[in-house]
Amino acid sequence: MIKTPVYCDYNAGAPIRAEAAVAMSRALAAGGNASSVHSVGRRMRAMIEDARERIAGALKASAENVVFTSGATEALHLALATFDAYSRTQRPAIVRDEYNQDEPDPEPSIVVAECEHDALFEDGRHRAMLRAPLQNSGLIDLDVLAALIAEAPKPVLVAVQLANNETGVIQPIAKIAALCREHGALLLVDAAQAFGRIPVSIADLDASYLVVSSHKLGGPPGAGALVLAPGAPFLTTRFGGGQERGRRPGTENGAAIVGFATAVEWALSDREGEGRRIAAMRDRFEARLPGDAVVFGAQAPRLPNTSNFALPGLNAETAVIAMDLEGVAISSGAACSSGKVRSSRVLFAMGVSGEIAKAALRVSFGHESKESDVDEALNALNKIASRRNREAAA
Repeated sequence: MIKTPVYCDYNAGAPIRAEAAVAMSRALAAGGNASSVHSVGRRMRAMIEDARERIAGALKASAENVVFTSGATEALHLALATFDAYSRTQRPAIVRDEYNQDEPDPEPSIVVAECEHDALFEDGRHRAMLRAPLQNSGLIDLDVLAALIAEAPKPVLVAVQLANNETGVIQPIAKIAALCREHGALLLVDAAQAFGRIPVSIADLDASYLVVSSHKLGGPPGAGALVLAPGAPFLTTRFGGGQERGRRPGTENGAAIVGFATAVEWALSDREGEGRRIAAMRDRFEARLPGDAVVFGAQAPRLPNTSNFALPGLNAETAVIAMDLEGVAISSGAACSSGKVRSSRVLFAMGVSGEIAKAALRVSFGHESKESDVDEALNALNKIASRRNREAAA
């Protein structure tokens, strides 16, 4: 009998909650296209709109401003695309003459931190993003950020992860929002990792746009949302069937959306208590790491479930495979690189040396995690570290 692996990679994706799976089954059984006018279609539309209301309530948003997407990556790209379109309407038209025919249109002013998700950096339309550096703690250098916002041609969009997917470091969004207000900038907050783990609402964050994801908090993959603040500019850049109030065309994934809303409710039902339970597990894990372990971001506020660390001299790819062979699933950082194990751009931005960054590993706990998971992960890690020490001494 094959043993079920000990799962310590919730930041990559949480196991689906049983309640969400049941809700999805009911939606799948109901069937229908929510754009159809017959009773079956209207029933699916009612399910989707009920889910929209529930998610909007959790985020202190208006339901009409919740735009369902296939996930956080699409929601980020949708926000960038609409800001790009909006930015062009706010700038003087370029008058072409014989001397500037080949001159490209100016890039929109987008200010980001070096800790942002690859989904943002790899959006090919925005090569000229202005990047704010990180401090060694993983927090954004607010002085540099303020200067970049002030100097960038208007309008400006500031894009910030509320909590980093690799280190778990939580950014001071209140201070960043104040800088945006001072300079008239729009604020896009990526809360994919934070939602369900710490307090998140578009109103309290004072954001123009908010991105959330389903599968990080125990909903199904394939669902997420871009949430708009009242009055936030949105220009449609995609066309097709007019779904999502014309903001995101394509037949809605009703079952995934219903599962998403159900997972949100269960994640928030005891968020504080669950956060304390999981933080205690994370702290016990870190306290029992081998003595030469380096923990990243521990000097800053972090998500309660995330530990990003390195054992010097132990290659991350080797360690992930060895842990898997020991029956424990962990990662080397972000899980959005098509299975690649590579050194972390975020850790480099925090001033971590290349050799240490190559050894970076991440464990992340969640709603199904148990104390025994911590013990098994530590036992496997210590076995691998002992093997490393023997090999180094040979």
